[in-house]
Amino acid sequence: MNHKNGFNPLSRTTAHRRAMSRNMVTSLFRFERITTTKAKALEVRKAAEKLITRSKIDSVHNRRQAARFIQDEIILAKLFTEIGPRMKDRNGGYTRVLKLGFRQGDAADMVILELVDYALDSNKKVEKKETKAKKAEAKKTETKKAKAEVSEKVAE
Repeated sequence: MNHKNGFNPLSRTTAHRRAMSRNMVTSLFRFERITTTKAKALEVRKAAEKLITRSKIDSVHNRRQAARFIQDEIILAKLFTEIGPRMKDRNGGYTRVLKLGFRQGDAADMVILELVDYALDSNKKVEKKETKAKKAEAKKTETKKAKAEVSEKVAE
C-alpha cells in the first residue's frame, strides 16, 4: 500500500529529482507547454501551481520564495509580470495534462503539460503561409520576366 507517501520519487535521488523538477518548471513557464511523461508531469504540476499562486500577489517575499525554485531571472520576471496577472481570476487549476499516447522506446505514457490559457499562435501560422505565397508569386513573376527577356534576345 502507498499510505502516507506524499510524492513520487521517480526512481531518482533527492538532488536529481529537485534539479529536474526545477528545470521542468522553468521550461513550463518559458514555453508555457512541455511534453514529458505522465509521472513527471503530475509531480511538476504540484510545484508549478504553487508558484503561480504565489505570483498572483507581487511582493518581495513572494518573489524571493519563487526565486528559491526558479534560478532564471527572466523567467521569474515573466512569472510575476505575465503569468501571475493572467491567472488572477482563477482559484487554482492553472495547468492541464493532455495525453499523447505511448513513447516508442519504452512505452511510457507521454503527456503535454501546459498552462490553461495557452493558445496556439494560429495568426502567426497564417501570416507565414501568406508570406510564403507572396514569395512564391514573386519568384514566378521573376522567372516569367527572365524567360520573356531571353526569348526577346533570341528573337533579335
